[in-house]
Parts: sequence; C-alpha cells; structure tokens
Amino acid sequence: MSLFGEHQDERLRRRRPAPPPPPLPEDAPDSHGPPLFADEPEDRRPAPAPAKRRAPQPGAARVADRQELLGLAALTVLSLVTRFYQIGRADRVIWDEAHFGKFGAHYVNHTFYHDVHPPLAKMLVGLSEVLTGFDGSFTFESGHTYPPGVNYTFMRAFNASFGVPLAPLAYLTLRNLGCLPSTALLGGLLVCVDNALCTISRFILLDAMLLCFTAASALALSGLYKHRSRPFTRAWWRWLVATGASLGLVTSAKWVGLFAVALVGLYTVHELYDLLGRPETRPATYAMHWAARVLALVALPLAIYMLCFRIHFAVLYKSGPGDAEMDSLFQAGLEGTNLLGQPLDVAYGSRVTIKSAAQGVGLLHSHKDAYPDGSRQQQITGYTHKDLNNYWIVSKVHGQEHGNTTATAEFVRHGDVVRLVHESTARNLHSHPVAAHMSKRDWEVSGYGVNSTYPDPNDYWQVEVAEELSRSNPARRLRTLTTQFRLRHVKLGCVLRATGKPLPQWAWRQAEIVCDRRGRLDQNTLWNVESHVNPLLPRADPKDMASPFLRNFVRLNRAMARTNNALVPDRDKYDALTSSPLDWPIMRLGLRICGWGDAEVKFWLVGNPVVWWASSLAVALGAAQLLYYLVRRQRGLRDFACPALLERHFYVSGILLGGWALHYLPFFLMGRVTYLHHYFPALYFAAMYLAYAVEWNTAQRAAGAAGPAAPRTKAALAALGLAAVANFAYFAPFTFGFDYPAAELASRKWVSSWNIYDDPAKGAL
Repeated sequence: MSLFGEHQDERLRRRRPAPPPPPLPEDAPDSHGPPLFADEPEDRRPAPAPAKRRAPQPGAARVADRQELLGLAALTVLSLVTRFYQIGRADRVIWDEAHFGKFGAHYVNHTFYHDVHPPLAKMLVGLSEVLTGFDGSFTFESGHTYPPGVNYTFMRAFNASFGVPLAPLAYLTLRNLGCLPSTALLGGLLVCVDNALCTISRFILLDAMLLCFTAASALALSGLYKHRSRPFTRAWWRWLVATGASLGLVTSAKWVGLFAVALVGLYTVHELYDLLGRPETRPATYAMHWAARVLALVALPLAIYMLCFRIHFAVLYKSGPGDAEMDSLFQAGLEGTNLLGQPLDVAYGSRVTIKSAAQGVGLLHSHKDAYPDGSRQQQITGYTHKDLNNYWIVSKVHGQEHGNTTATAEFVRHGDVVRLVHESTARNLHSHPVAAHMSKRDWEVSGYGVNSTYPDPNDYWQVEVAEELSRSNPARRLRTLTTQFRLRHVKLGCVLRATGKPLPQWAWRQAEIVCDRRGRLDQNTLWNVESHVNPLLPRADPKDMASPFLRNFVRLNRAMARTNNALVPDRDKYDALTSSPLDWPIMRLGLRICGWGDAEVKFWLVGNPVVWWASSLAVALGAAQLLYYLVRRQRGLRDFACPALLERHFYVSGILLGGWALHYLPFFLMGRVTYLHHYFPALYFAAMYLAYAVEWNTAQRAAGAAGPAAPRTKAALAALGLAAVANFAYFAPFTFGFDYPAAELASRKWVSSWNIYDDPAKGAL
C-alpha cells in the first residue's frame, strides 16, 4: 500500500457516513492563513461543521498574512546571523577547504582537473574566488594561513549565502504541505538552529549548495503537491518546471542529489498511476500529463546537468592535473598540451605512445624489470604518467623493410600485421601460452627479444580498427588520437587487454596488461595512439582532432564513477574522520574539522541534540504509526471521521519520511567511505517531519476530540523550539569556534564517544 494512497476501501464508501467533524484547529477562515484543505477538490474536502462560526472581521486575513511575513522575515534574519557571525574568525584553511578551494582555483587558472563530484557547486566556489580578485596562486594546503591577498572571508560568506535559505525554504515547504504557520515556523527554526547545518554552511565547501538545492527541490515538490488537483494551470506549470530545475541543480552539485530525483520520481509514478485509475481521465489528457512530466522532470534536469559540464569544459581549457583521466583526443584540445601538431596517419617507423581506453590504466609501458615468476621476461604494464618508457616503434614483421621517406611512407591500415618494439629496451611486445600474473585465465604479455635478433611469431599483432572519430578515413588508416583499435595476437588469437587490476609492488603497482584468451571486445581492449613522432610526415589539421562534447561528457562521468567507487575504507587503518550510517541519527560521533591546539581557533562538527535525537525518534515513531494506519485501513477500520485528514497525512508523511529514507538508507548499501555530513540532507527532511509530527499528534489527529487542541499544539511547538534554541546556544562554541583548551568544554560532552578534548592518558575524549 503506497504511503501516498488516496482512495478509501470500497467497503468504507458503502458505510453510513459519519457525522461531520468539528472544525480543525487553527483552520478557520479568520485564523492563520488559508484552510488546511483549500487545495483539495470539493468532493475531497471534509464536510463543513454545522456549528455557526464567527464571521471573519475585516482585515483579519491581511493581519494573518502580515504575521506570517513577519515570522518568515524573523526566521530569515536569524538564519543570516547564525551563518555569517564571525565567519572569518579562523584565518587558516579548515578541513575540506583544502580540496574545494583548490578546485575553485582551477577555474580561476582555467586548468583541467578531476574530481568525483559534478561541477556546478565547484564552479560556484570558483565564482566566489573570481569575485574577490583571487589570482589562483594560493594552493589551499590544509592548515596553512591564508595570505593577505586571499579574501577567504568573502569566499566563506558566498558559500554561507546558500545556507541562509534553508530555514525559509523549510517554512514554505511545510506551508505548502498544509501545515499550520506555527508548525512551519518551528520546522524552519529547527533547521536554522541545528549546529551541524550551520557549521557546514560557514566554510568553503560544497554542502551548503547541495543542501540549498535539496531544499529547493523539496519546496518545488510540495508546491506541485499543493496544486495537484489543478493540473495545467499556470501555478501548476510553475511548480512543475521549478521541480525539474531544482533537480537539475541538485544533481549538478553532487550525485547525492539523485536521491531527490528518486523522491520526485516515486511521487510522480504514484500520481500517474492514480490518474490512470480515475474514470474521468481521458487518454489525451493522460498523455499530456506524461508529456509534461517527461519534459519538465526528465529533459529539463538532464539539460541543466549537461549544461554545467559544457561550461566546465569551456572554462577549463588548459592542460592540468586531471588530463590523464580523459582520453587522448580530449587532451589534444587543451591549451598547453603537446599532442597537437603531430602527424595524423601512423606509418611504419613512427615513434608512438599507445593509451588504453580503460579508465585509470594509462599508457602501454615497459621497463627493464622482469616478472618474478612465469616467463621471467620483461614486464609490460599500464602507466598513467608521461615517461620515456612509454614509447614504441611501429615496425613490420621480422625481415621486412618499412618505408622511411614521405615519398615512400607506408601507412598502417586496418588488418595489417605489425611488431611493436619498445624504444628504450629494444624488446618486442610479446605474448605466449603462459598464465598472466593476476588474471590467471588470460595469457601473459611480456617484452621479449632484441629488435630483430630473435625472430619470433609471438611478436606479431594484427591491427583491428574499431572506431574512427575523424571526419573521413576511407582507407581505414591507423590515425593519431582519433582511431580506436585493438591488437589481436596473430598466433594465439587473443586480444591485448588492460584488466584494470594493479600488479604487486614488484611492478610498482602499475596496471596489469594481458592477452585476453576469450577475445572480449569491450572498452578494456580498445587502444589509441596518443603521441606520434615522425619528422618526415606532415602535421595534422587541428580540425581532424576535435573531441565531441557528448564523448567527453560520458567519459568524464565514467571517470567520476570509477573514482567514487574507489573511495573504499581501509579496514586495517583507523580513520577518525569516517563514521557509519548507524552513528548518524543517534549522534554518536562528532567531527574535528581542524587542528586541535589549545590556542588555535577550533571547530567541532556536531548536531543540535534536540533536533537530532527528537527527529530520529519522530521518524521511527512516525513510520510505525503509518504502518498501523495502513494495516487498519486495509482491514476496513476507520480511525477518523474525516477520511481526507488521513489521506493528507499519508501524502505529507510520504514526502517527508520518504525524503529522509531516500537520503539516508542508501548509505548502508554503499561500499565507499562515509562521513557525518552525508546525513545532512536526510536531517533536513527529519527536522521538517519532527515539526509536522508535533502538529499531527497534538492537533489534527485529535481534531475529533472534545475541546480545542490549538493551545496544546502551540505549547508543544513552543517548548520544542525553545529547547532547540537553548541547545544551539549551549553548543555555539563548537559552531562559531573557540580558542581555548577544549577541556574547558568538558561539560558539553553528553555522549561518551564524543572526542571533544584529549586526555593525555586516554587519547581523544
């Protein structure tokens, strides 16, 4: 049964209707804003109470609107103060500013780099550096003091500006979901005064952008929910487009944004399924619903995501430290590379380097070291760095001459049989029926012989052109950069393959190269000529070496995924920064994000205990309560005189609890290392659900009971809000920094596993 369920069991519809319920708390037209179900169709709204209500006084609605605006303004001001207060106090590089400040500097310097995250948030960091006039020379080494010419305070403030909207966006989201203004105010306040969310927004990091775009997607989804009964109106279209745009932004900041995509996707699937079951839905209308969602929720986010990469490639047009993660053709288009100006067609006698299309393998390489077992011949590996041992001479088979002048140059074509001679050692690229050292099912590849001294048919490889990216190549010649080819062993029939496995230390942890006995024709068997030296051949036209955007886009995303998957924890090494998803909801650990010297300004990343513990409890109890309602409804039992009340509860809980679950539970399935800040998007949804749960359990669920529920609701909301503010103030030194011994804050160590201060006898405590 879906948490977004709307339809009541048919048996309930046939029962005698229950008496109309009394008015819901704070839901009269003359109270705090619009009615709770103002966005529902007439047939879904609860029946009005027969009791007479006091007629609204003139100007009452305007007063309510003014009060809401004042509350929202106060929340925004508080958010501004908490995010910007003493933001430049620590004048040194804090935590991951060492990474993301450096990435921003690459945009200033226009040098290409590689990272696991999409580029949008990092481009925004780069923009903040450009706005300060930063020249890109500071390297953002961890713990180093910022020099006078680096306006780190503005850079941090720029990032903090993305943390400011979190609280107002939470308020607006809860109002769109039909919550009372006081409930929405509490939800925004809980987000505002959470110490962890505040701290993470005050440094040069990506998390403030990620959280801002996550909050924007939640707001847009809530607006779509609010207008679900009025499709194709202007308001509905605005919220639909806003949802798609926010999804594009959040996924372009970090791949964690895909969890927001999943939330919107589940909601959309339910809506389309619900529309399909309505008898009044015409096929043409249903097709329009599909088309609108495909355009706004699929095409628009994808376009934004790809546009960010387009800008990324356009800005980073110089050769940089990330070149090796991209293929040779892309590198040739970077300013400062030595890959342009080479001959296009490869001829016999050419001096070349050969790069694998497999991620992280690099260039075909050899050196004088021999395999420790097996054939004990010279090692053949894949190496990611530029090196003289990467060069090979393209030769014909033993005993045949090759042309060596422009008049008689003989070019290598598809189907030719060649011999590759390692330039530094004069060994031939060789394979034989000896098991490879890591991939035992494949044959070993080695360096053997001394040029033509020992003719051996095991040195012969047939060139198979697999793909040609240049404008035209009717002769199917082997070309520099643009031709992807395979090398098939003539005698054994196996294919030269980069397995992606690192060899042991005896091969300097370089990549394993084998001859694949099964002849698999995948990415790992593709190669291209990267460097080509032949002074007797003309230079290529740069137009023949242009790399298509889509190819670069796919290649970089694959490299990001590979790097992300490689971030696995080392079980044999203790890392004080990492944590388990089990630690997060109970706040078992905090995180030191800087040096911990007594005189240093120190920051400790820890949440507000009231927000974290209460929200975790609310999520657990709320999920159990939902299950209880679903089981009872499935059995035909009615718990509420107003069915629409429970329907709305399923919707709101589905969005908020679903947002929490989708942003939290997947981390249990990830093999990569996890950190405390990975929980923050889930915490945002949990904080909003906590506020809603207080309203539901003190007001709406009890709406049918005797006596008004509003005073009880207001008291509960106020008590929780005051407790959260008090805790924020109590833990404020960790958020805004303190420059005295951490042992003086020992009273704030509420959990035994918190490493607030160091005991010389016991270590971190």
